[in-house]
Amino acid sequence: MKKLNELFEGAAPVEISGIKINSKEVVPGDLFVCTMGVNCDRHDFVDDAIKRGAVAIVASKPLQVTVPVIYVEDTNRELASLMARFTDYPDKKLSLIGVTGTNGKTTVAELVQDLMGEECAYIGTNGIDCSQFHEAIRNTTPDVDRMYLYLKRFYDAGCRYVSMETSSEAFYRHRLDDFHFDVTVLTNITEDHLNVHKTIENYVECKCQLFAQTAPGGTSILNYDDPHYEKVRSYCKEKVLTYGYLEEADLWIQQVQLAVDHTTIMFRFLDKSYTITSPLIGSFNVVNLAASLLVLVAYGYSMEEAITRIPQIQPVLGRMELLSFGQPYQIVLDYAHTPDALDQILTFLNQIKKGRIITLTGSAGGRETEKRSGMGKVVLEKSDHVIFTMDDPRNEDVNTIIDQLIGDSSNTNYERICDRTEAIHKALSMAQANDIVLIAGKGRDNYMAVGNEYLPYCDYDEVEKYFKDKESSIT
Repeated sequence: MKKLNELFEGAAPVEISGIKINSKEVVPGDLFVCTMGVNCDRHDFVDDAIKRGAVAIVASKPLQVTVPVIYVEDTNRELASLMARFTDYPDKKLSLIGVTGTNGKTTVAELVQDLMGEECAYIGTNGIDCSQFHEAIRNTTPDVDRMYLYLKRFYDAGCRYVSMETSSEAFYRHRLDDFHFDVTVLTNITEDHLNVHKTIENYVECKCQLFAQTAPGGTSILNYDDPHYEKVRSYCKEKVLTYGYLEEADLWIQQVQLAVDHTTIMFRFLDKSYTITSPLIGSFNVVNLAASLLVLVAYGYSMEEAITRIPQIQPVLGRMELLSFGQPYQIVLDYAHTPDALDQILTFLNQIKKGRIITLTGSAGGRETEKRSGMGKVVLEKSDHVIFTMDDPRNEDVNTIIDQLIGDSSNTNYERICDRTEAIHKALSMAQANDIVLIAGKGRDNYMAVGNEYLPYCDYDEVEKYFKDKESSIT
């Protein structure tokens, strides 16, 4: 809690208990900031904020209200510095690790947290997490007001590091403009989010912004194999470490042996070879682990010490997650929702399969229609059977989305079941011994975006319910 005159020189000494940009979230004692949203001007909600108890307003347009108003030129830009002052600059007290890329952000950010230990927190698709608490959040990279509140909570909980996913949209929306990162990581860049960025060039530029914000004396960790490597490297002004399958990489991945429940990796770093066993499966997780190990090296750990921490790695929920309910076949839950991610995971599953691959997938509505035919092509060609279903349809018709996924493919190894719960139950009921059921697209998301609503929903819960219902019907 602070007084308004502690936040703005010359203001009234009004006690401020919190800062809000959504009038519906205002409680008595809050300061309401009239930011400009993508589709709304929050100056229009000042009366509602005051009715709910706002004791002061930050605005950039003239207002006729009964509470103190602080006028600034740009409320969006002011919000970041205001939150920093209100929370006593937690971003300066913590060491920030930023991870960006089309695929692998969640896995790398969570692996870094596991390897760094209890002093490291996490922010990303799977929520906010530290040794003291875990909560779900809506955006991969939160809005700046929430970001500062999360960072303060982490600092107060005793954390020293924060490993966070930094999305391209977060840079596009300027959510991260005021943050500097001690370590920045690139996983990979393939085509995605063009509904926001319009062109792949714009998308890459937003990814590059993370590396321009590497703190003095910091380290950037780059995927040497990525086709955009040179472009990203041009933004790096501090130390750079690289990883990849090419000998020129600092961490050179020399050999990989894939198994159904582990991966054996031989790599070379600083002219020394290492052979390790990773609990993570799939070739894509080889590079994810390589990037994560280099984060520890960037903080001064030896590679030998970093490797000793591999046994403390925990499976990343919703990322190549193997679900076991005593069934004689495998169930894989994964967030894959791009052609590249689906191709990688299905390539691996085809290498280890002993029966059929049954894939369930969809595509989010209201965005990126151009990637749908590529997604459909991959799953139809690399699966024995495909069930197309809904995946956050928003205001689009699910059947129209499925039509676009199928595209002009001549494959007939599919069916459409619009209701995702019904689709999951169908996939599980048709699976036989040694089959693999891949449930792709949502991972551990806890909602389904339908129309303008976010309805409670989770793929894991539906799988669990299927087996509970099956057990109860037997007994």
